[in-house]
Amino acid sequence: MRHKFVLLLTILFYNLNFANGQTTEADKLLGVWEVGSGKARVKIDKYGEKYMGKIVWLREPKYPDGTAKVDKNNPDEKLRTKPLLGYQILLGFEYKGDMTWENGTIYDAENGSNYLCTIKMPETNTLDVRGYIGVSLFGRTDMWKRVELKKK
Repeated sequence: MRHKFVLLLTILFYNLNFANGQTTEADKLLGVWEVGSGKARVKIDKYGEKYMGKIVWLREPKYPDGTAKVDKNNPDEKLRTKPLLGYQILLGFEYKGDMTWENGTIYDAENGSNYLCTIKMPETNTLDVRGYIGVSLFGRTDMWKRVELKKK
């Protein structure tokens, strides 16, 4: 009987923490982030145990003729008409501890290339996003800032 009571208390405590919106250390990555150039914002969500990110805002979402910007540099010709808004650019990240997410890829729509990627969070509202080829030594790091969404 005592074990059932402890189990019940554990489940209740877990559900209360979940209902209060407490997140794990890994879930601190969730949210909307502005890339270093300020040209785009990426929303990072969690799917199962992996983290993904898609473009949710562009400073210039349309071409001068008024049409929506598309993935014109994609090496796959069939994808060159896909709109950039909503485009999934971060895929497959796993939390490795110490505020680091690895084993993912990042897509650069400016050149149509995919890169291996590591994300580190040196501060609560800052990400160091490093895309690279082969080994991390051969890559580039971009600093992203968390975007505070205005409440309506």
